[in-house]
Amino acid sequence: MAALSTLRPSKDRISHLTALYASNRPAIQRFLTYGFIVYFLVGSVRGLTGTAKPLKDTSKGTGKGKETEKETEVGGKAKPAKVAVDALFYERLSKILRIVIPGIRSKEALLLFQHSSLLIFRTAISLYVASLDGKIVASLVRAQPLQFLFNIIRWLLVAIPATGCNSLLSYIQSKLAIAYRTRLTEEVMKQYLGDEDDQSKIFYKMANLDDRIQNADQMITVDIQRFSTQLAAIYSNLAKPILDVILYNYQLSQNVGAEGLVLLILSVQSSAALLRAITPPFGKFTAEEAALSGSLRHSHSRLTEFAEEIAFFGGEETEKMLIERDYFGLVKHINRVLRIRVWHGIAEEGIIKWLWGSFGLCICAIPVFFKLPGISQTDLGRRTEGFVTNRRLLLSASDAFGRVMYSYKELSELAGHTARVSTLLETMADVRKGKFEKTLVNSAQLEENAKILKGRGRVVESDDIEFENVPIVTPNGDILVRNLSFYVKSGQHLLIVGPNGCGKSSLFRILGGLWPVYGGIVRKPPASDFILIPQRPYLSLGTLRDQVIYPHSAEEMYDGDVTDEDLLEILSIVQMDHIIEREGGWNATRDWRDTLSGGDQQKIAWARLFYHRPRFAILDEATSLVPLDMEGRMMEHATHLGITLLTVSHRPSLWKYHAMILHYDGQGGYVFTKLDAEKRLALQEEKQALEAKLLEVPKMKARLAELRTAAEMRA
Repeated sequence: MAALSTLRPSKDRISHLTALYASNRPAIQRFLTYGFIVYFLVGSVRGLTGTAKPLKDTSKGTGKGKETEKETEVGGKAKPAKVAVDALFYERLSKILRIVIPGIRSKEALLLFQHSSLLIFRTAISLYVASLDGKIVASLVRAQPLQFLFNIIRWLLVAIPATGCNSLLSYIQSKLAIAYRTRLTEEVMKQYLGDEDDQSKIFYKMANLDDRIQNADQMITVDIQRFSTQLAAIYSNLAKPILDVILYNYQLSQNVGAEGLVLLILSVQSSAALLRAITPPFGKFTAEEAALSGSLRHSHSRLTEFAEEIAFFGGEETEKMLIERDYFGLVKHINRVLRIRVWHGIAEEGIIKWLWGSFGLCICAIPVFFKLPGISQTDLGRRTEGFVTNRRLLLSASDAFGRVMYSYKELSELAGHTARVSTLLETMADVRKGKFEKTLVNSAQLEENAKILKGRGRVVESDDIEFENVPIVTPNGDILVRNLSFYVKSGQHLLIVGPNGCGKSSLFRILGGLWPVYGGIVRKPPASDFILIPQRPYLSLGTLRDQVIYPHSAEEMYDGDVTDEDLLEILSIVQMDHIIEREGGWNATRDWRDTLSGGDQQKIAWARLFYHRPRFAILDEATSLVPLDMEGRMMEHATHLGITLLTVSHRPSLWKYHAMILHYDGQGGYVFTKLDAEKRLALQEEKQALEAKLLEVPKMKARLAELRTAAEMRA
């Protein structure tokens, strides 16, 4: 009796609490529902940025701002930094987003608004279809043919906007990807190639003065495209599932009660933590695959560029081995990632689809097996309709949960593409500021040489050319000349001679503004006043006219009051006027590097020089493939046009056209003096005569020995 009396108060308290809960259930339901929405939104944001750590401020004593994703030296080898969904990724992504979406009134912002509206509309259609699905099944259970047919008609009618919505979503997402790619490509090309106001030559300096990017073409053409596609897709892959989860579960809470959401949170939270723990670094894999693809493409481009030399040497097997090495390195990486994706996909499928599916069915069954306050289901049709509707909502919510989980993997892949694009932008910014990262020669580590490499000289615009204590330094830190000083007036031709690798071409690159000045003062005209004619000139893609007027267009030529007859007169100076008829007119298009011989290519380059008429011309063995009479004719005409010539050549026939000579000895020394062509030619002839006589000395000595031997035998 005492035990029964003890149980009664407990039962009474439970009954009282149950009644109290039932009376306050509407308020509790609202609290649980809105609490779930807030919890899910906060959890999604924290889940997608959960690995992010604040960037450390290392500005004290270093002169640098925030830490960036640099490569660190470990054991003498460069170790790439980790690519992940962290604070650095979001910082980089925000910078790129400011490029691809410049403002709320931009085309990209309008497309995003349209995309968001369609996503909301599609979710509303899905909710309506879930309810309609339950009504169709209920009409079947109740054997109501007219109601069934009416619901089928509604089903077919709703299919019209549904199918159009899906197609429009795909279309706008593709348009977004193109718009992002266009914005980003325009910005990159503006920095990479510059414009009329920007002559930084970033494309040259990245290729020759910096080692961070070996395949800029791969990044501009492929990585930007992949990044843009992934960025356009990630929005719908994140926004739509989050919206679906909120709306589907809100509707579900109205049908089965918000208590099921509590159980749903526990299930999702535990499985999400498990998935996060087993998810590999897909962002790092994506960045590595892009880098390996770039290396393979670079190997193929080298084969095309140096095809003639490789063919002459018979280097096919060696090149094949190098290309296959890069290819199989890429394939090995892809196969490794595919194996990882298999096991990761099995785990994702099992948890998200099957485990969550079974748990969802249990939630759908709550109103069937338990009587919930405020939810009345009097007949089989109503229960069936509720179960089918709730199951449809649960399946859609489960699918949305899964897509939220999948989106982290896609976000990791986006992090890999973002790292590649951001590396390109950051490298161009550093190069613009004169910050280069280049593998240096061992001699650059010497204290005296390192001091020179840390210094910076001044470049002053002037009508003449003057170097005052300027070191000539290659990009890899090799110091060719420690202090170069000379002065050349405008109109005073300069001949530069010396052995290979002594600094002749380096001097021209400083004059053209391509290489930095590490010390002293350089006084020179602007880089636009110089034109370079190398031994093998550059011939662009385009017409025959384009080869002569490069880099001008035909419109610019005509705007400058230059006609085709003027060009024909220029070609006649270099005896190339016959090529117009031979090739089929000025508008003929060929692969000119294969069509023209080496000598003809040099003549075209000289014609280009006469068309532009710059103040200075840099000639690097520019007449090595033309006859001597043509060489003299071109040199004299350039002088007649007032072009100052800076010539690298070992042909004595050019001496008479130059007033000054800069002679490197190949050991870091040089001589700068006036050039007396007649005296130098006389000395050259005397030198050759003496060398010829010296060649006869061994023969004379041998003959003398023979004569002595013969004389001794007679004696």
